[in-house]
Formats: sequence, C-alpha cells, structure tokens
Amino acid sequence: HALATIRFILDSPSRFCSEIASRMSEGRIKSFKNKGRDQEEMRRRRNAVTVELRKHKRDENLLKRRNVDDVEPPDDPDGLKFSDKLDQLAVHISSANLTEKLQAVRMARKCLSRTPQAPIDYFIKANILPELVNSLVVDDMPTLQYEACWALTNIASGTSEHTKAVIQCGAVPLLIKLLSSSYRHVASQALWGLGNIIGDSAECRDYVISHGVIGPLLSRITADIPIEFMRNIAWVISNLCRYRQPPPPFHAVCELLPVIAQLILHEDTAVISDICWAVTYLTDSGNDQIQLVADSGLVQHIVPLLKSDRRKVLMPAIRAIGNIVTGTDEQTQVCIDCGCLTHFARLLSFRKENIVRETAWVVSNVTAGNEAQIQAVIDAELVPPLLVLQEGDYRAQKEAAWAVCN
Repeated sequence: HALATIRFILDSPSRFCSEIASRMSEGRIKSFKNKGRDQEEMRRRRNAVTVELRKHKRDENLLKRRNVDDVEPPDDPDGLKFSDKLDQLAVHISSANLTEKLQAVRMARKCLSRTPQAPIDYFIKANILPELVNSLVVDDMPTLQYEACWALTNIASGTSEHTKAVIQCGAVPLLIKLLSSSYRHVASQALWGLGNIIGDSAECRDYVISHGVIGPLLSRITADIPIEFMRNIAWVISNLCRYRQPPPPFHAVCELLPVIAQLILHEDTAVISDICWAVTYLTDSGNDQIQLVADSGLVQHIVPLLKSDRRKVLMPAIRAIGNIVTGTDEQTQVCIDCGCLTHFARLLSFRKENIVRETAWVVSNVTAGNEAQIQAVIDAELVPPLLVLQEGDYRAQKEAAWAVCN
C-alpha cells in the first residue's frame, strides 16, 4: 500500500495534493507526516506491535530453568522406582538422622529432576516443602543444602502456584543467605532457585529484591568465577530486569546498571546474550528507564554487537536499540550518534526473517523522529533496502511500509 501511494505521488503530485485536501479528516491527519502529527502515534510503542512481531511464549531467554539429571536414577534394591516410594520419602525426609534425611532429600531431587511429569503437587500436599527448606540451614552438611536447593529449584520451575508455595515456606531469605556460602556449588544452586522465583512474576521479583538479593548476588562476580556460575548470574540479572508493569524498583536498576555495563563486554556469548536481554527489558518500561540506560553509557557498547552473526547476541541487541528509539528524539539521537544506522543495511538483508522485520521496526521508529533523523536514515542509504522488502515476509513488509510512511 505504501509503495503504491509513493508511485501515485510521483506520477500525479497535483492530483495527490487535491485528493488529500478533500479527504483528510482531523483523525486522519495523524497518519501522515506533518507538523501537527501525534508523536506517540508516529513513534509506536512496542506494546502496540509486540503481538505481530513475535509471540511472548517464544521468548528466547527463558524465565525459568529446570535442573535435570544427566543419568536416570537407579532402581532401589527391591526393584521399585523412586516415584513408587514417595510415601516412604515423606517419612524419611523429616528424620532427625541427617544421613537418612540426606538420602530422602536426594531421592526427592531425583524425582523432581527426571520424572516426565515431576510430582510437584504431591510434594506440596505431603508437606515436604518445609522439610526441604529446613535442610537449607544445616550449615555443617553442604551436600544436604545442595540437594535441597536443587529440589526447591525444580519446584520453583513449575507453575506460579508452585513458586508461591516455595516462597510461603520461607525459602527466599535462606536461599539469599546461601549465596554467600563458601561452597560454590551450593551458592550456584541457590542462585538458580532464586532465578526461577524472580522469573515468575513482577511480584515475585520485587519480593526477592526486597529481601536484599542484589548485594550478595553481585558479590559473587570475581575474577576466578567459573563460567557456568557467571552464566547463572547473567541470567538472574536479566530476570531481575524483567516485567514492565511495574518495572523493577529504581534503586535496584541503579545497582544493576554498572554491573550490566561491565558484563556487556564479557567474552562469553551466553553471558552477553542474557545481559543484552536485561537491557531490552529495562528499555521496554518507558522513557525514564530508557534515560537511565542512555546515561549509563551502555548504548556505545550495544551498537557494536549489531555486527555480530551470533543470533543469540544479535536479536537482543536489536531489540534493545529498538526500544531506545521508541523514546524521545534525544534518546533516539544517542543511538544514531553511536552509529547504529551503519549496521541496518546489512541487517535488512539478513538471512533470518525475524532479524529483518525487527530491524525494519527499529528504522520505522527512527523515521518517526525529527527531520535530521529522517535525513540520517536517507544518508545511511536505508531507503533502497526498505523498498526491497516488498517481497518476502509480510510482517517485514508492514514494518518497512511504516518506515517509508513516517
């Protein structure tokens, strides 16, 4: 439609002007580039296009992660599977004998890790969760703490009701305390459990933040940290930045941003990807959050990631820049000044359609800016690749049409 309109303008400019003058109503004016245009309409917020751009359930950065065993649990000597002995487990897990208790907690963890449909509801109904939580305080038995953390992690990976059951048993303060454990594997598993709780909802996120998780979390970032632990930290940071209604507390964002700015330069792809997602979530919460990110200097580190061919890095980097340019003209200009436009010609012809349409969406929001920003898009020679998108993915065509119309 946009391309046909352009041809009509070029072929019959006087007729076009006459047609517009006679048909344009006050509401219709907002669809055209003019001095009285509605800035909010021209620079479309992500919540107006998210449904068409992507499906929420296919978010590439998982909210929750289940820790599964690599090996199937063996049969008991009597030939019964662990899942067939859950009644016995409920008895042994409350034992005062720590060796017996450890065996029961390990059995619970294995049931929750490998059963196709983990019996989470059974554990809740059988009142086993309080015993798992009590195991977290046995400081002289780190193996018991580790197994209990693992079991609670997998319970929290279930539904929101499962996650709330873990919270209601008082697990959060104890898991946060274990972040400071001298046993790295215990601290890492406790972090994983907290990550699943934080990822459940904005309410759970804010609850964990209110218990002081950020300080102990960031203190684990050291020069000798194992890469798997570092990846867990990056993932939890991304979950702390999730959800826009409401966004994360201001003080939490201020604590996290310096570390995010540091980790965006990490050499590991998984770490960079999760940190980029963190920036994406923060910049999806309105102009105030966008300004915090712009002031942190993060944009100059994100723009070079647009050169990457690693999709795990490229997708969140594009979305982060895309969210920023939905803000004010001044916030958009920060991205332009950092050279984002120089990367878009390549991305508009990228081999993955979702990368192409995301990029076209970003450009459409830049062209909704002021005249200098529109000129910058033209100078970057982005109009020809936008016109090429008349062939191919419909959603990419639609974003390209928005860009041209703007």
